[in-house]
Amino acid sequence: MTDEGFARDMGDEATGALRDRPPDPLAPIDPDAPVSGHQSGPVSAIAATSLPEHDWEAARRSVFPILRPVGTTGAPADVPLDPTTAGSRDHTEPLVSPGPCDLVVGFVLCGSGFDVMVNGDHLLSWGVSADDLAAAAGANLATWSASVGWSDETSGNRRLLGSDSGDGHDATRILLPPVREWLRRELAGSAPGGTRVLVGLPERHLLIAGALLPDDPEFVALFRDFVVESSGNAEEPIDRRVFELAGGELVEFSA
Repeated sequence: MTDEGFARDMGDEATGALRDRPPDPLAPIDPDAPVSGHQSGPVSAIAATSLPEHDWEAARRSVFPILRPVGTTGAPADVPLDPTTAGSRDHTEPLVSPGPCDLVVGFVLCGSGFDVMVNGDHLLSWGVSADDLAAAAGANLATWSASVGWSDETSGNRRLLGSDSGDGHDATRILLPPVREWLRRELAGSAPGGTRVLVGLPERHLLIAGALLPDDPEFVALFRDFVVESSGNAEEPIDRRVFELAGGELVEFSA
């Protein structure tokens, strides 16, 4: 502070460097010099066009089918896409197909820690059809399923098989014919005649199947209670119904 009051004393702060010559507007620009005081950010080594969202070769091994609850809406996967309307609402809605027992089948592009629902814009960007998508997704699911085991619980004559890997594909395994055949063979192949195979799809991360023996009708109620409770506590529930395998297909259980 000066004797005159609060006027600024220029000696209080260090002055910046003073020019000893005027700037030369024709001098070459230093490519490493900061712009407006900031250095440019690093340049990505990966082109946007090579990311899975845009490149089918990068995406084809990361697409999977996914079971969704009854009533899930989206764009029908079997409806031809119009490239002239890319980016429209219809193309940004998730692609869906009919599943067993009124369930809905969608498709996901799996990433590191997150999944993206596949929509029409993805197909247009990839240059593939819905059939190509379904074939790749089904093949990926089959490959995954072949490498993932099952839990096996037995209590007396009761037996329960479960898939709860946490990978996000457990319930969707029921779409695979080899999985349905394996469950039938494991649970009813050597069981007494009249044994039925119950199936529960309470949530995305859980598929359970149990053997309903002819002399154990109480098992149905216990199985149903478990399905309802698991679905009610799930972040991504699918269905609270009890299903069964009949003729190699998934159908709703009827006593």
